[in-house]
Amino acid sequence: MKSKIVALSKNEEFKFLLKQKKISNKYVSIFFGKLEYKDAKKLNISFVVKKKIGNAVKRNKIKRRLRNLTNDAIKKLYLKFKYSYLVIAKPTMLNNEFKNIKEILFQDFKKIK
Repeated sequence: MKSKIVALSKNEEFKFLLKQKKISNKYVSIFFGKLEYKDAKKLNISFVVKKKIGNAVKRNKIKRRLRNLTNDAIKKLYLKFKYSYLVIAKPTMLNNEFKNIKEILFQDFKKIK
């Protein structure tokens, strides 16, 4: 299933998703909801890493990990395309193994209905 990942672009989209449903674990907080004008064939997802976590190299590493996990979740059909997602990373994500993060994130993606 080939899909295109599209980032959220408007400030209103971020504010809207922050008021919607939320799932948290020790690595990330995932906000999700339905946007009105969303294309069903594209996945709207954005990754946010705060400056407090570290310098640009560390923040980009976290974003690369999240993008990779998202692509894996799409291939295994854990992500629902009807929702838009906002993923906010926590500092614990930087120093843990990719395998552990992947297991926990996939469990959370399965919970989203």
